[in-house]
Amino acid sequence: MKNGYLVLLLHAHLPFVRHPEEESILEEIWLFEAISETYLPLLRVLGRLEMDEVPCRLALSMSPTLTAMLQDALLQERYLAYCDRLIDLAVHELDRTRDNSQLHAMAQRYHELHRANRRDFVETYDRDITRGFDYHQKRGRIEVLATAATHAYLPLYMQYPSAVHTQIQVGVDSHVRVFGTVPRGFWLPECGYTPGLEQYLGEHGIRYTVVATHGLVFAGERPDAGVYAPMACPNGLAVFGRDHASSNAVWSADDGYPSDISYRDFYRDIGHDLPLSYIGPYLPGGRIRMNTGFKYHAVTGKTDQKLPYDPEAATRKVREHAENFVYNQTKRVHRLGQLMRTGRRIPPVITSPFDAELFGHWWYEGLQWLEAVVRRVAESDDLTLVTPTDYLKEHPEHQVGSPSFSSWGTKGYSEVWLDGSNDWIYPHVHKAIERMEELVGRFPNEDGLKRRALNQAMREVLLSQSSDWPFIMRAGTAAPYAVRRVKDHVGNVAHVYEALSRGAIGTEWLTRVERRHTIFPDIDYRLFSKSGPIG
Repeated sequence: MKNGYLVLLLHAHLPFVRHPEEESILEEIWLFEAISETYLPLLRVLGRLEMDEVPCRLALSMSPTLTAMLQDALLQERYLAYCDRLIDLAVHELDRTRDNSQLHAMAQRYHELHRANRRDFVETYDRDITRGFDYHQKRGRIEVLATAATHAYLPLYMQYPSAVHTQIQVGVDSHVRVFGTVPRGFWLPECGYTPGLEQYLGEHGIRYTVVATHGLVFAGERPDAGVYAPMACPNGLAVFGRDHASSNAVWSADDGYPSDISYRDFYRDIGHDLPLSYIGPYLPGGRIRMNTGFKYHAVTGKTDQKLPYDPEAATRKVREHAENFVYNQTKRVHRLGQLMRTGRRIPPVITSPFDAELFGHWWYEGLQWLEAVVRRVAESDDLTLVTPTDYLKEHPEHQVGSPSFSSWGTKGYSEVWLDGSNDWIYPHVHKAIERMEELVGRFPNEDGLKRRALNQAMREVLLSQSSDWPFIMRAGTAAPYAVRRVKDHVGNVAHVYEALSRGAIGTEWLTRVERRHTIFPDIDYRLFSKSGPIG
């Protein structure tokens, strides 16, 4: 038996952004960047590991809002246009950089990347890359977790059992529809846990979840193994704790691997550097400065005078950092194994969850690093890469206890999603929830136009709960867009409520909203009963 286990969990999520009423919208680029720089390159990593027969067990959660966008025909068509635009820019960059061998080599890399993305998107996955992740799950390289329907921060909705129940149920149903399997694990959005959530997860057949470090450390019963073994809630739900040290080695902006001076700098981009006369055709409206993904400088340090990026130096650093990561985890499981030999003999498990978009998008070399780590662990005599389900099958018995209220993010107690920048939204969203509960009680079994309106009202309630809107407001990035989205969704619920109260639903208005917010096509408004499954 090896000395310990490592869980690498990537959480893939983006808010539902789809605007057929506009030719293009800036926020849709969030999705296109993630497909180009994270999701398709990750699938290529999994493909290389398969080809080389390298053992690989990664955990991956994919939110319903993300998979809905990945399967949407309109967004698929717009992604192709995005690819074509970047391929055209790459051709121009090859010409612009032809007299600078270092920049020219990077331009060639970008040209190859975007051509490969377009080819794989169309030819390999027939425009739907969820097929790629489904393929690798069926062949045992990844385990896909479910998550809440619209990535709602659940601790702030516990006074509304209907809302919590529906977020979880619709999330599980979406997972089954996309991947054809009942999920064992459930990613709590933003690692947001509060006592009582385990009852909802258990009611929906979930076997395990993950909480922030202090969610286990400050549990009601002191955990014998800290965060290095899951805790079993009284209802049997296994709770894994995020390991701070291994996660911080990648997350930290100051001390993490991505801050190394050899890696590519994220913020220096030709979308900001080059004249509008040249770069304008590739920017929204021809004038809104934003990242294009074409970056030619290294981190260098805390200076504006960035050095040119050297891919070979970065690759050497990737190997060094992957080796360092595996070495550190190996040392830790040796030490932890000695400490945990008292009492029950349970090998330690190090749980390291990350936002998937960190790899490839925010940290250009991140997927290189991830692949190198997987390959190095496969050679290890001491460390085994597993999913949470793998670990629970090997070691099903755990200390019983109750995790504490916790989240990740600044200070670890919900501040990111509830502070002076965004607290105004909650009375309005809560009112929308109360109206939805009332509508279900008043119209328990409708069909036809009324049923369509009630289903749409439920979609709007779910979309208003997205944790992305308060997060964006607090961060100050695209805040007007987030404000508009909350107001739109809450307003649409109010419109349906008032129309049903008058007994007059406007078909034209309803059809227009349905075409914009197409998520959850098979939704049943009756899920949103006031009590939900929990008494």
